[in-house]
Amino acid sequence: MPLLPSAVSGHNVDVSPVAGLVRTTALTPDRVALVYEGGDVTYAALEDRSARLATVLAEGGIEPGDRVAYLGLNSPAFLVTLYATIRLGAIFVPVNFRLAGPELERILQASGCRAIVAEEGHRATVDQVRSSLGDIRALLVDDDPACPVAPDADLIGWERWSGLLANAERIGQDVAGDHDTPAILMFTSGTTGLPKGVTLTCGNVFWNQVNVESRVDSRRLDVTYCGAPIFHIGALNSFLLRVLSRGGTAILRRLFDPAQLLGDIVERRVNTMFGVPAMFAALARTPGIETSDLSSLTAVIVAGAPVPPSLISQFLDLGVTLEQAWGLTETAPFATHLPAEWTRDKLGSAGVAMPHTQVRIVDVENAVASSGSLGEIVVRGPNVTPGYWENPKATAAAFDADGWFHTGDVGYLDEDGCLFIVDRLKDMVITGGENVYPAEVERAYADMPGVLDVAVVGMPDEKWGEAVVAVITAREGTDLTLDQVRQYGGERLARYKLPTRIVLVHELPRNASGKLDKVAVRGIVSSDTP
Repeated sequence: MPLLPSAVSGHNVDVSPVAGLVRTTALTPDRVALVYEGGDVTYAALEDRSARLATVLAEGGIEPGDRVAYLGLNSPAFLVTLYATIRLGAIFVPVNFRLAGPELERILQASGCRAIVAEEGHRATVDQVRSSLGDIRALLVDDDPACPVAPDADLIGWERWSGLLANAERIGQDVAGDHDTPAILMFTSGTTGLPKGVTLTCGNVFWNQVNVESRVDSRRLDVTYCGAPIFHIGALNSFLLRVLSRGGTAILRRLFDPAQLLGDIVERRVNTMFGVPAMFAALARTPGIETSDLSSLTAVIVAGAPVPPSLISQFLDLGVTLEQAWGLTETAPFATHLPAEWTRDKLGSAGVAMPHTQVRIVDVENAVASSGSLGEIVVRGPNVTPGYWENPKATAAAFDADGWFHTGDVGYLDEDGCLFIVDRLKDMVITGGENVYPAEVERAYADMPGVLDVAVVGMPDEKWGEAVVAVITAREGTDLTLDQVRQYGGERLARYKLPTRIVLVHELPRNASGKLDKVAVRGIVSSDTP
């Protein structure tokens, strides 16, 4: 188990997200908490609806420790369900809305959910797997104009939550959440295997917010943009939950649209936002961005996938500093952050350790590596998960005896303590006895003329053990050849790191957090094998 600083143990302060919402509502009940296409939501309405849903869930048998899932796009209903669940001392399970039936079934079974709230667009997927889930209560969001329910819809097995909320009273709620109270159960993306459930406590969520508050330039009444999927911890806990505990306003978009984002920045004067690199790359290509007023932006966090230095430079030219951060679901999510004033001098770095988090590099013997030496990145602090849901084997493998969480990421710390991410340990390619980190090769080709996107994987090779293969999305009208790719890369990389084969595709597979789906990429390469 992680070792926690004594300051976070033994206190009786309620650090749950619900406590923050309740305090804020008492101060600014009529302030708009959520700007949403289905109708804006005030703090008073958000708090009241979550309290009523807590009553509904409690009367349906949900008790502290039980799990309640949510399946749908970004919406107020997502947050109402989160706050209601945590209010009861139960555990909120946000589900990736892109999952197919078998994937959804695995997660609902693994979490042991006793109830699920879903949008109409996902009702059929839930119905496909209901028979294998046992006695699970299903509530349908039926009062959101952005996801309407047909009047003649066959809702057998579903309850309309609008009627339940309207008739519910505020009783039997407000279970306090201390540091160790489980709050959220998030399942990792599973791009390299079956997903694991990451338990995040109220303290994990709270201390990440303290970390961000200590480092990032944000203010109490900020306007934050939320277009990345909030079933991921980056979008949920970088700004959204924190803003709602401080009285700010969140522009909650169901899906990301770069033109809409640009309009929100200009017209609604967005101050803060979190996004993955692919979002900012799309924003950079949006017509009119060069002449738009982006001066309201004070803190723009980019994380969730490798960030091309050229993308940061492009936004610097627009007067916007993309602040790199790094972390995982297990770290709730910030472990490091690059201060805005260091962006130019430390281009490409993921930053320094957050104020209340420790980060170090260790070698294969788990000894601390020297400055500049490659090794595994390990993290310790009150924002780090206590472990994986009902998976003691995985938990034991991830934590060492001193409570350091082993991330599986490879990187190094420079003389100033700035972290540079190299790659994932499990993605490393060993070719001819040499280690090749795909992320390094991908970065080298990020600025190649004609290249829009690139993924590098290792594939079995009789001569070298593994061969370096690049899967590339090229600009329309560009005819890339292997010789061109190797010539360009040869000016930037050692020859053993160069691709020995390329595969051209229209689009690279990415998961909802913007990360390359390396399993799918390898599948593309395998299917393209002569």
